[in-house]
Order: sequence, then C-alpha cells, then structure tokens
Amino acid sequence: MSTALPRPYRFHVGASWAGKPQPPRSRKCNTAPFAKDSEIGRWRDHVLSRPNGGLGSHIGEDFFYIQEMRSQSGISLGVADGVGGWTDSGVDPSLFSQSLMYHAHRYAKQGWAGEPEIDPTQDYEERQEVEGWELTPQECMDLAHGGVLREREVLAGSSTACIVNLNASSGLLRAANLGDSGFCVIRSSQVIHFQQPQTHFFNCPMQLAKLPRSARLRGGACSDTAAQADNVSMKLRDGDLVVLFTDGLSDNVFPSELIQICSLVSRQYTHAPLLANAAGQAQGESHEFIQEEEDAQVQTMAERIISYATLCMHNKKRVSPFERAAAREGMYFRGGKVDDVTVIVALIRETP
Repeated sequence: MSTALPRPYRFHVGASWAGKPQPPRSRKCNTAPFAKDSEIGRWRDHVLSRPNGGLGSHIGEDFFYIQEMRSQSGISLGVADGVGGWTDSGVDPSLFSQSLMYHAHRYAKQGWAGEPEIDPTQDYEERQEVEGWELTPQECMDLAHGGVLREREVLAGSSTACIVNLNASSGLLRAANLGDSGFCVIRSSQVIHFQQPQTHFFNCPMQLAKLPRSARLRGGACSDTAAQADNVSMKLRDGDLVVLFTDGLSDNVFPSELIQICSLVSRQYTHAPLLANAAGQAQGESHEFIQEEEDAQVQTMAERIISYATLCMHNKKRVSPFERAAAREGMYFRGGKVDDVTVIVALIRETP
C-alpha cells in the first residue's frame, strides 16, 4: 500500500573493502564466527558476495550494509569498525561489528527515510493501511545496538559506527556518527563536508559496546551510546558523491587525494564509458549489483580508493594523516597505519 508518487532522486552505490593481514595471535579467541546457516551468517556472506575488484572477501574487523528503505523512500548505508583491542581478552571483534550492521540493515529495511508519504489519489481506507515509521540514523544505531546486546553469540565487543540515510523524495542526507569512522560529501571536486572523529583520547574512539560482567578485560574498555553520536543533516544535489569510510581510510588518505581519485574515475567513464564497462565485466562484476553505468562508476571509485589506501598504509616514506595527528599529540609515528579499510560510495542523481 505504498505511495505511487514519483521519486525525484535515485542513488547508485558501490562498496569495497580490504582486511589487514592477520598477524599470529598469542591468544586464541574464545568465540567462533557466525555459522554459515545462521541468519547473520547468511546475510554476511551475501554482503561479501558483492564485486570487489579482485581485492578478495577478507574484511577483517570492519563491516558495512547497503539497504533500500521502506517503499523505496530512500537508502540507508552504514560502516562499523570493530575495536581490535578485544583480542587481548579472547574476543573476536568482528562479531560485534557484523551483528551491529546486520541489525541496522534489518531496522532500516522496515523504516521510512522520511515521513511516510500518502498518495492523495488513494482512498481513505488505503491510506490507513500504510505502515512503518520514520527512522532517523541515530534511532537506527540505537536499535541496532540493542539488537547486538540481545545476541547470545556476541559475548562482548565494541565498535565505531556511521549510519547515513538518503531520502529519495527530498534529497536530504541525515547521518549519525559515533567514533572515528565517518563520511564526507564531495561536490564539484570539493569536499563540502568531512565528518570529524569522536575520541576519548588519541587513537581511542568513542564506541558502542557490550560489556558482560563475566568478561575479564585487560586495560578496561570504553562504552558509549547512540545518543552521543554526532548528527548531520544536509540537502544533496545532482552529481554529489557521499563516501562512507572506516578509519583505515581517514588515517592513510588525505581528502584532497580522495577527490583526485573520484575525479579521475569520473573522467574515465565520461570519455570512455564503453571501455570502462568492458573492464568491469572482465573483472566478473555481479549483475545483481552492477546494472547501470553509474553503478559501475561508483564501484570503480570504491575499489580505486581501497587500492590506494592499501598502498599508503604500507608506505613508510610517506607522511600520512595518522602520522600528522600523532605529531600533534607529541607522539612519534612514521608512515601509514596498517588497518582494515572499508568504503561505500554513493552517487546522487536527480530524475528528469
């Protein structure tokens, strides 16, 4: 019983990721990955079946989701970065981030990107049957956190989170960010918004957590709530790019470099779209996710960003954003910071 009114905006979304090399752990985790036949396990494997340009399916302690909202009212995007310090307590940090994104996607699927829209041509009885509620990113984050707290398989853990909702009727972006993951908006080769990280102290981000009494923690742990997240609201235009990322990107790549990568890919598709599409098909991109030229374009942007971030984090001769941030705190750090990195790129288009 959804509205038949046209949507002025449509969104093309691509995603890419790369997990850091897994070092030998002195202490094994007491928790096992979600089973492949469990709800979260099946959803996790479906998300990781997206095309990733040969970068593999290893995502490490990061995770993400891309979900169309109720009655095509918009889309909801999210990234989460599990806090790796939990491995010292025998806990796998990836379980928390995967569970958090699973529950966020589940709530986003049932919520509206804005107030439920009523088609004035419908009868009164039909209008009364329109169900659902307007779901803000902060509410989605809070509900998802509650879902993790109820998960028996997640014994403990914590994660940063960034959730962005894009409204297909108004072009409005609403976001909630907790920790040092984040997002930026690129318009006409300029970053018009770059989300600043939330930290307790240097390299200790604010985070959602699950802290059972039975857990034996080394060095303590931080526990924050969705109510402490930074909220952002802004109107988008045709051609805007929204980039969500974990700190594996922001610690290694400067915003100006991000603009250059997106501009190069955009020019590539503008001047030689057929060659660009042929390259994408050669990499075996899934038709389920890549259906239009714009889909291939944002997917290529995401993959190029991840490839560049991976090169930067292993380069000890290059000054990184993390090195500069450490210097401001009076600490010495050289080169890039090796970490998991996840990126979602969304291109906004106004329908003619």
